[in-house]
Amino acid sequence: MTDPATDTVVVDADAHVSEDPLAWSWLHERHPGWLTAAASGGATVAGIGGRAYPLQEGRGRGVPIDSALHPACREGSADVDRRIEDMDAEGIDVQVLYGGLSIGVTGFADPGFAADFARQYNDWLLDTVCARHPTRLVGVCAVPLQDPQRAVAEVERLAAKGARAVTIPPVVGDRNLDDPTLDGFFGVVADHDLAVGVHSAPGMHLPLPAADRFDNYAQVHLLSFPVDQMVAFTALVLGGVLDRHEQLRVAFLEAGLGWLPYLADRATEHREKRASLLPGMRSDPRELIGRGQCYVSFECEDPFLAPYVAQFGADSVLFASDYPHWDAEWPGCVAAAHKAAAALGDEVPAKVMGANAVRFYRLDGTNRSERSERSGRTDPVR
Repeated sequence: MTDPATDTVVVDADAHVSEDPLAWSWLHERHPGWLTAAASGGATVAGIGGRAYPLQEGRGRGVPIDSALHPACREGSADVDRRIEDMDAEGIDVQVLYGGLSIGVTGFADPGFAADFARQYNDWLLDTVCARHPTRLVGVCAVPLQDPQRAVAEVERLAAKGARAVTIPPVVGDRNLDDPTLDGFFGVVADHDLAVGVHSAPGMHLPLPAADRFDNYAQVHLLSFPVDQMVAFTALVLGGVLDRHEQLRVAFLEAGLGWLPYLADRATEHREKRASLLPGMRSDPRELIGRGQCYVSFECEDPFLAPYVAQFGADSVLFASDYPHWDAEWPGCVAAAHKAAAALGDEVPAKVMGANAVRFYRLDGTNRSERSERSGRTDPVR
C-alpha cells in the first residue's frame, strides 16, 4: 500500500471526478430542463444554457470528449469503489478531487443558476462521493465567482459543512483575480482557512488568456494551462491579494513547475524597479512561497522538480496525478514521482508526495502509521 519502500504518506493533490448530473434531483426540480444534449464538432456533449460543454471545435476548444479519459482510469472516473482500488494499487492514500464540468461554473451566463449548480455539485461531491470513503477522498468545491456575493454565501455554507478547499478559474470574465470586487471573497476564504486551487479548463466558455489563439486542441492545451497560471499569479502577487490576506493559501495547478521560477524572477525585478506601479505588492514571491501562501503542482514526468527545489526548496510542491484524464501517467506515477524526489535528498519525498498537501489542504490526522491492509484498515485522514 502506498510506496512499499517507505513510510511516506501519498496525497494526490489534483485528481478529478466525473460528475453525475442526472442524479442531481434538487437542481432538476429547481431548473427543469437545465441539462440537454448538445452537438459540437460532430460529438455529443452537455448542453447548458444553450451552449455546449466542453466545446469540440473552434478557437479555445476543449478536450476531445471521446479521448478525455485515460483508458486505465476510465472505470474509476465515476465508480468510487473502483477508484479506491486504483488508489490502493498505485499507492495513493488520499485523493483530492476537482471536478470536470463544474470547473466551468464561473462561465455560466445566469449567475443565479450558477449558484444553484455550485450548491448541488458541492453537496453531491461532499455528501455522496467523498462521504463513501471520507478518509480517502477530499472534495474541492466550486463557487459562482461571477457573482462575488453569491460566492461568499457559498463559502460560508461550505465552511459550515467542513469543506477544505474551493477552486477558482484564473480569470473571471473580463476581471483579473486582483479586481476589487473579488477581494471580499478572498477575505472570507482566508477567514475560514480554506485552500484555493486555481484550475483552468479550455472549452468551458471561460475567456482564458491564451486558449483562444488556437483551434487545435494540442496547441490549446500546451499553451493555455501555463499561461493561465501566469496570469493568475501576476494578479494575486503583483496585485497584492496575497499581501492583503496573509492567511490565504493558493495552489497553481496542472501547469507543471517550470513556469514559476521564471515568472517569480520577473516579478522580483518589477517589484524592485517599478515599485511605484505596484503599491499593493509588499512581498517578494520568494517570501510568499516561504510563508506558505503559494504552492505549485508537479506530475511525475516533470523535468523541473530538481531546479525548482534548488530555487525555492521542497515545501511548496504538491504531487498530482491528474487521474483520470488522458495525460495521466497511470499506472506508475507514484513510483516515478517518488524516485525523482528521492534523488533530491532524504527529506524531499515525504514533503512533495504528501506532507505539503496535508498542510495546504489541512488534512489533519493524515498518518501512514495508522494504515492497515484494506481488510479492516484504518484510513489515513480523520
